[in-house]
Amino acid sequence: MEAPGRTALYACSVLLILTEVSSDFIYMPSLVHHGIEGRPLFLSVETRFPLDKAEIQGTWFHTSPSGTRTLVVTFNKEKNIPDMMYGKRLIFKEPNASLRIEELNQGDKGDYHLTLNIAFHNKTGPVIKEERTVHVTVDVPVSSPVIEKNPNYAVIEDKANVTWTCSVENGTSVVFQWLRDNIPLGPTDRHHFSQDNSTLLISPVRKEDKGIYCCVASNPISHGRHSRGLELDVYYGPYNLEVNSGQGRRTGELFTINPGELAFFECQADSNPPNSYVWISKSHNSTKVITEGPRLEVLSYRLAEAEEYLCRAFNNVTQKQDEAQFTLLVVGTEKHTQEGSSVSPLAAIAVCSLFTIGCFLFLLFFLRRNCNPKRVLVSIYNRPLCEQKKPHRSGHEDATEDFGIYEFVSIPGKIESTQVSCRSLARLESVQDMHTTIYDVIRHVPADCWDVTTPTDC
Repeated sequence: MEAPGRTALYACSVLLILTEVSSDFIYMPSLVHHGIEGRPLFLSVETRFPLDKAEIQGTWFHTSPSGTRTLVVTFNKEKNIPDMMYGKRLIFKEPNASLRIEELNQGDKGDYHLTLNIAFHNKTGPVIKEERTVHVTVDVPVSSPVIEKNPNYAVIEDKANVTWTCSVENGTSVVFQWLRDNIPLGPTDRHHFSQDNSTLLISPVRKEDKGIYCCVASNPISHGRHSRGLELDVYYGPYNLEVNSGQGRRTGELFTINPGELAFFECQADSNPPNSYVWISKSHNSTKVITEGPRLEVLSYRLAEAEEYLCRAFNNVTQKQDEAQFTLLVVGTEKHTQEGSSVSPLAAIAVCSLFTIGCFLFLLFFLRRNCNPKRVLVSIYNRPLCEQKKPHRSGHEDATEDFGIYEFVSIPGKIESTQVSCRSLARLESVQDMHTTIYDVIRHVPADCWDVTTPTDC
């Protein structure tokens, strides 16, 4: 039973040789090792064949970064011969081909090359040769980086440059990365980096460079170490000047307000340091400074129908300024004026009319009270006839004696006006219903009654 097993093993070995599947005999988990200075490094090699069925012979060589090649160790299954330069720092345990280096130093970095020869027992044929190379780095952990800024004060945009430097006290093969407000920075036409990124030059500085800067340092054995943040303050502006109002309704550069309305306007611009503001009124080809500060208060009743305003923002550090112009229109001013001009005359006419009517009523009341026509007629006709009428040069009655206001009265019955007597006239005070006028009564009094020389009974 033992002979057939050996035959099968030999057959498999020969098949592997013929197909040149050499990777099945040894395996290295990693071809790159990042060693830490002062600590051990283990270069692991796994064999994928039964060591008791074969003989092995191998060597480890070290090639430094400068190109110097050194024999580290020679070994077989029974013994090994290490290089005396490594002394006790080199540990090799046969029959395994793995290598362990104690207390790494900077001289240990480079490439390590393994050559392994394999010869199976009771087999004729070529010796199997395996080779592997692994790269080793020896680094020092990175300490916390420190950044500096030059100049260390605020700068004016478009007029200054800023240089940032990042350094570490400990660390090898350090790679630097710059962040602004936690956003990585890369090369641009204004951002220039040194070869290892330890220096950043910003030329010239702009508004968008303002922020908190920090540096991240790392190497193969240290994850990113962040520096403390350092602020870059940039003087800029004014930018994006704009006028806003909570009361006025805006259409482009036109604001409209209602008559009698109080409006507030805010002038704002992006600037560092904050701007100084001046409000200017423009009218009749002339300008006048109204007030200073970002806020303007306007009373519409102090305005004409439309007026132009200008807000001017000025940065005292950058010596830059910007202006925003707008027109303020009082809506309904013309209508309000027309209504006012029409209402005032009507009010005057109404007052005058009431005053005239009042005077007329007062006069009518006064005359009616003092010049009652019935009383006047009664008093006239109750006087003696000779006193009632006196001769006149014209032969008629004295018209001045009969001056007064007369009422329309009527004579009861169907008595003709020509038959009215003086006695009937004396009874007019008690008469309530008359059908002709006093004027007619007087006109139809017989002529005999006016002749004082004739004692005719009238």
